Amino acid sequence: MIDKDILLAANILFQHRLNKTGLKILPNKLTPNTITDAYKIQNELKILYLTLKDNICIGKKIGCTNKIAMSQVNIFEPFYGNLFSKFYNFSGCKLKSSKFYQPFFEPEISLIIKNDININNAPFTINDSDMLFEGIIPSIEMVEFRFGDNIKDVGIKNLIMTNGASEYWIRGKNIFPLDVINLNDHKVKLYIDGKIKENGNVNAVLGNPLNAGIWLINKLAELGKPLLKGQFITTGTCTKAIPAKSNTEVMADFGLLGKVEINYN
Repeated sequence: MIDKDILLAANILFQHRLNKTGLKILPNKLTPNTITDAYKIQNELKILYLTLKDNICIGKKIGCTNKIAMSQVNIFEPFYGNLFSKFYNFSGCKLKSSKFYQPFFEPEISLIIKNDININNAPFTINDSDMLFEGIIPSIEMVEFRFGDNIKDVGIKNLIMTNGASEYWIRGKNIFPLDVINLNDHKVKLYIDGKIKENGNVNAVLGNPLNAGIWLINKLAELGKPLLKGQFITTGTCTKAIPAKSNTEVMADFGLLGKVEINYN
């Protein structure tokens, strides 16, 4: 894709985000033919997001961190998008459904970067986790597929260019040590209006959410992009994504990590 078309595609997606609307397709010349082009559009979309008042990039999200999701969109590794301060809040917040299009809730383990990543030391392994991550945070990511509600039909390139489908991130208030729970096997439950909706486990995320964080750090290092101290990574959903309905109370129970709650009205 030429630069002009990449910029135009990003502007169209930005306007749909601001207007809380979906779309079926982009014009042919604005549709990315490769994953590389999709990330170029995502990067231009990021720049547009950063023009919003009091908005900074606070980290990254990772998607398709389980084999089923990868097979649905015919990829062999996850993808990533960006987290922004303007689309971020703490557990207990109230969110208006009028601010979104057709979101889904995903309970996720998030990580916080301990120190600026020295990409010259990449690739890292899970044995480097204590050096890379300050701790873990329970969270809920709200995703919107923009081009439809079926991840398989939307396709990987559309997911990537729409900021990895990330719309909003809600985190618990506390940061926990990496070893406070068994990240190879820890149950997570998602409740809607006090009734259990989904049972999940942190090991749905590449077997261990730390694997997802390490994958992202190494992937960005290949591109010469370090993550910085205090930035967050939300690692992928522990359950199926659940469609959001207005006037509901949403709660993700992470056991020893506590609960993340949203009043979605």
